[in-house]
Amino acid sequence: MKKIVLFASGGGSNAEQIMQYFDEKQGYTVAGVFTNNKTAGVIERAKNYDIPVFIFKREELNEGKVLQSINQIAPDIIVLAGFLLKFPSDIIAAYPHKVINIHPALLPKYGGKGMYGMHVHRAVLENKDKKSGITIHYVNDNYDEGNIIYQHAVAVEECLSAEEVALKVLALEHEHFPRVIEEILNG
Repeated sequence: MKKIVLFASGGGSNAEQIMQYFDEKQGYTVAGVFTNNKTAGVIERAKNYDIPVFIFKREELNEGKVLQSINQIAPDIIVLAGFLLKFPSDIIAAYPHKVINIHPALLPKYGGKGMYGMHVHRAVLENKDKKSGITIHYVNDNYDEGNIIYQHAVAVEECLSAEEVALKVLALEHEHFPRVIEEILNG
């Protein structure tokens, strides 16, 4: 059984897509959802799939307590699905080439500290980019600089708002992220 651990800070729509995708497949399990936000929507979504939820404080993440909980699960992959805190080096070191993230832009454009969610989509719109998309990448010690695993673009030149860009990019995230995770696990 291949074990997946998810990290999310917000609503958890990507996390739920992953939970649903692997709930219907043999040989995989989402073994835990970790969040730093005690009111995150991802908590209810995980409960709907009977997946254990671990709520932690930033200090626990940075002091190794979260790593201890992860080690008890011994996941095959750790997936950041809308997780907003900087991921700690100790977890990255303990799980080399097993921590991945999805970014709502075509990296290296619009990456780095502070570039998440609507900040990214507004920048795409303001710069009049003709396309945007998703980047799935390994996590390293720097925001959005890990090796790229997969990218997929979508035309956004007709979008009139950052919200329209966000909807197109989110559709890509939901379509491709679970499949790419499965490919990595089977690689």
